[in-house]
Amino acid sequence: MTSPTTFPGFHDVRVTVDDGVALHAAVGGSGRSGRAVVLLHGFPQTHLCWRHVAPALAADHTVVVPDLRGYGASDKPAGTSPDTYSKRTMARDVVRLAAVLGVDRFALAGHDRGALVAVRAGLDHPEVVTHLAVLDVLPTLDMWDVLHGADAAVAFHLYLMAQPAGLPEAMITGAADTFFGHFLDAWTPPGTPAPFDADVRAEYLRRSREAVGSIVADYRASAGVDVEHDRADRDAGRRLAMPVTVVQQDWGAALGYDAAGLWGAWAPDLDHRTTTAGHFMAESAPDQVLAALRDLLTR
Repeated sequence: MTSPTTFPGFHDVRVTVDDGVALHAAVGGSGRSGRAVVLLHGFPQTHLCWRHVAPALAADHTVVVPDLRGYGASDKPAGTSPDTYSKRTMARDVVRLAAVLGVDRFALAGHDRGALVAVRAGLDHPEVVTHLAVLDVLPTLDMWDVLHGADAAVAFHLYLMAQPAGLPEAMITGAADTFFGHFLDAWTPPGTPAPFDADVRAEYLRRSREAVGSIVADYRASAGVDVEHDRADRDAGRRLAMPVTVVQQDWGAALGYDAAGLWGAWAPDLDHRTTTAGHFMAESAPDQVLAALRDLLTR
């Protein structure tokens, strides 16, 4: 099995990106002629979610796979300010990490929470992000707009972690493995095996258990400062200038919205795809994700 800390042919680095904040990352394929690619994980995961995709990409590209601020083996500063875990701050972390590694321009792919960071990086740093891939989210502003009525129960965790500091942290800490394990189970399509073995699952639970405060702060930012940043961009007419590929489950059909239309308002050069592979698609359908990424990189 792939080690929880190292992919075959990769080496681990630790890079300071902010005062008192260093990110852990796995780096592979250094010196390849193809465009550099940065891969960002989602919740409740770590960089390990890219273990099937990153080594394949590294055959032709320099590939950087960090743990986001607040997750995995990266530092977890206290969320004392709304900006500490804003997607703007987390996107800046990623740009600074790449720069220290000698990567000034790169394609960026993100899943779930990492996808929200990736979108913010694309909006804030269009001179750095050349191509953008988004796996199974909507932009933050649109996400809140489409959740309503009883159907919003599917996203109960968004509302729980949006509450003022103290309550959600205490509730989740009291049953951390049950809470985080719920998503690892519920977001796997019924009747299909989990896309991670027992060791990987244990690593996800351990790392999440150690990061309750920072994970909640990340989600809380998405109910506050991240909405403000998205709304300011939408009001100013800012859009993603690079080619964008979105791969997601068909939540639009389930919840009654036009996912491709929502994304098209942000991304004029859009390739929108739906999948039945489930939420953890980089693990359950890595060939499908690799194909989407390789298609994107040719645009």
